[in-house]
Amino acid sequence: MTGVSRRKIIASTAAAGAVTAGLFESHADQTPKTLGTADPTGKRDWWNKEFRTLVTLGESTTAGGWASHRERAWAHLLPGLINDFQRIPVQLVNVGIGANVISTQSPSYKHSGKPAALERLDRHVIHHRPDLFVVSYGLNDARGGTPPDQFAEDMRTLIDHVRTRIQPLIVLLGPYYMTGFDQFGPHWNNATLQQFHVFNDVTSRVARDTDCLFVDLLSAYGNANWLVHHDTVHANDLGHRIVANRIFEVLASNCSGLARETRELEKHIPPWRDESVLRRNVVN
Repeated sequence: MTGVSRRKIIASTAAAGAVTAGLFESHADQTPKTLGTADPTGKRDWWNKEFRTLVTLGESTTAGGWASHRERAWAHLLPGLINDFQRIPVQLVNVGIGANVISTQSPSYKHSGKPAALERLDRHVIHHRPDLFVVSYGLNDARGGTPPDQFAEDMRTLIDHVRTRIQPLIVLLGPYYMTGFDQFGPHWNNATLQQFHVFNDVTSRVARDTDCLFVDLLSAYGNANWLVHHDTVHANDLGHRIVANRIFEVLASNCSGLARETRELEKHIPPWRDESVLRRNVVN
């Protein structure tokens, strides 16, 4: 979708309003009809099927920086965690781009890794028809001076446009934890850790308002500097593992489809523990 402006995306979203409206109930009950259901306890089941295609859209850490090799990057670790519990393996399409921002409206767009997220949705996301779509933005937009309200509007535009064409489960990641905010020149030195928390809250609010899952990566990092690469921005191998684990935890606790295989197996698994020796060795 290179070259498509935000205005055109908004226009196409409005034209497809009837389609979008058909996917949701009233504001009081925004459970997508294509997703899971709520059980009698009130626990929402966001996705009751196995995942087939995962698209990860985002910035440099999504692309894999600076994991020691591809298999250590969170976008490649996550399918492994999912596939450990599915009969059918999920296929990964990773479309992270270094220095990427969410839209052409971002003040740092001129100096960013192009095309921006809103310019590439059709080609890089919708073309692959994912049923699981993980979106990771905020770090570069915060550093590049994008106002939080503008970022929220762009994120809503992104979500609306995707949903006019496909209906995946959408997962929004808050910004990663980083430690160096003043080392990358005037175009990328506009944020602080406090500003990252603002973007984290904004992303959480957008997720709530648009019926997406949200992953709080700042809390996952726990301010642990040793999870950050020595460049002070990207996750290192351990940081990538933390990110993948936290995303998987959110999916596992909200999507019963990940439990289908294990719930079937548990009906037939023979006992494998032998505690007899331990019991005989107890001293009275």
